[in-house]
Amino acid sequence: MKSFKRPRVALLVESSRGYGRGILWGIAKFVREHEPWSIFFQDLNLCDGTPPWLKNWRGEGIISRLENRDVVGVIRRLKLPAVYLRHVRPGTGMPSILADNAAISRLCFKHLEERGFRHFAFCGFNGADYSDERRAAFAKSVNEAGWQCHVYSEGRRPAKGDTARYEGLGLKDGGSVANWIKKLPKPIGLMACNDVRGQQVLDACRATGLASPEEIAVVGVDNDEVLCNFSEPPLSSVIPNAERVGYETAALLSKMMDGFKPEPVESFVEPTGIVTRRSTDVLAIEDRQIAAAARFIREHACQGIDVSDVLRAVPMSRSTLDRRFIKFLGRSPKDEILRIRLNRVKQLLAETDFPLALIAEKVGVEHVEHLSRIFKSRLKMTPSEFKSQSLTRDKSNVSTSVRPDFGGLAEDFSKSLEFTGVPRLRNGKNR
Repeated sequence: MKSFKRPRVALLVESSRGYGRGILWGIAKFVREHEPWSIFFQDLNLCDGTPPWLKNWRGEGIISRLENRDVVGVIRRLKLPAVYLRHVRPGTGMPSILADNAAISRLCFKHLEERGFRHFAFCGFNGADYSDERRAAFAKSVNEAGWQCHVYSEGRRPAKGDTARYEGLGLKDGGSVANWIKKLPKPIGLMACNDVRGQQVLDACRATGLASPEEIAVVGVDNDEVLCNFSEPPLSSVIPNAERVGYETAALLSKMMDGFKPEPVESFVEPTGIVTRRSTDVLAIEDRQIAAAARFIREHACQGIDVSDVLRAVPMSRSTLDRRFIKFLGRSPKDEILRIRLNRVKQLLAETDFPLALIAEKVGVEHVEHLSRIFKSRLKMTPSEFKSQSLTRDKSNVSTSVRPDFGGLAEDFSKSLEFTGVPRLRNGKNR
């Protein structure tokens, strides 16, 4: 009988943050669904040095997120299939899979713009590559829409450093962040480069007596549920789809271990969406009547309402409502009702197996044929075409819920995989 040997794979991915845990969950998902691996796992920090054991390690594949000068050289000398989860350096010969920072920033801008904000700001860890990329993309989205983006640029920065150093210095900026925030125009929508920075911004708001989300609405990135819910108010955050990054990384490495030779290029995974919490649960509208009308629509659009229901909730003439609504939101009350309904339709198509008739009922549309016509008119595709595209795009995706207890991941891994060779180290540093 032919013996079966599990491929030995080294994982150099941190678990101390939501993004790293998501990657590990995606890898675990792929392995459970396809083939068992013998996992060599060491919980390192993003900027740790190359672990000594790796230099003479014998295995079949490597997945690494380490950011240091020599890890790529060590991996190349081992001549093993490897996928690198940082930016590909010239001449490495390794493929890389990354979160799409440009798409993340566009999503943040759209999220804030839809809430009526006309002033925008970005606060990041200046010098950290992911933060600088998100800052540039967010500012571009703001500028292309005709607005100005206020960027935090205070604080001392070294000429050279790694991500951990830039983040560490940034976390000492509390006073200068607070002073910068006080000078911003209000109300303002602010994107933080990640949830850590977002929590710090909200702390600065409280320290300066500024109301969030009424004066400053803040959205972070990573959807680290522990950090987001520790924040006050709870922090809205982008889900960067780290689990899909992990799943696709494992799928690519599996092919490489079977002999596939990919091009050494960077691939990007778009974010899943935004979890809206209280830090952006607001409409930035100075007109109180229109703010109330917009809030009524947001809360009741999928209950079959029309503009007459809005007028009963916020009494004024239809022409006045239309004129003032367009002035502040750039669209009519009728269009806003339809926009919210269609967003809900897209969500239900992508996330459920509900028939279209049930979806129409859930969004307050009486006739399914009417819903199909509107959907195709606005999105240039039928509901079934949209669902097919969603399934194709997400066929390797897994649940995007964040599991803050990494011990559960280790236990789940151990039930289906073989841990070998390297102790699982624990520490509190971050990516």
